[in-house]
Amino acid sequence: MDISVSSNIITVNGNLKSVGDFQSLKKTIDSMKSTQKTIIVEIIDSLSITSSIIGYLNKLVLKDGITLELKVGNENLKTLLDELHLSEVFKVQKI
Repeated sequence: MDISVSSNIITVNGNLKSVGDFQSLKKTIDSMKSTQKTIIVEIIDSLSITSSIIGYLNKLVLKDGITLELKVGNENLKTLLDELHLSEVFKVQKI
């Protein structure tokens, strides 16, 4: 997994599947959330995301008041988020 940042946009390439991936993404978002109230996360090609990432993103939106936009490149991931009723919360868009 590779993470790049530009302004308030985080781009993730590769699969998000390990604890290390979660920690890297969390560290990146944590460094932004004090200065950015809207964060866009682009998940280019991951087939899925871990429950720890889902829980963390949910906390960002519901507790911390961050506006999150999740842009996903994989149709299966978008379908998963739809089935979990997270598309509205995370403002999921297909890219």
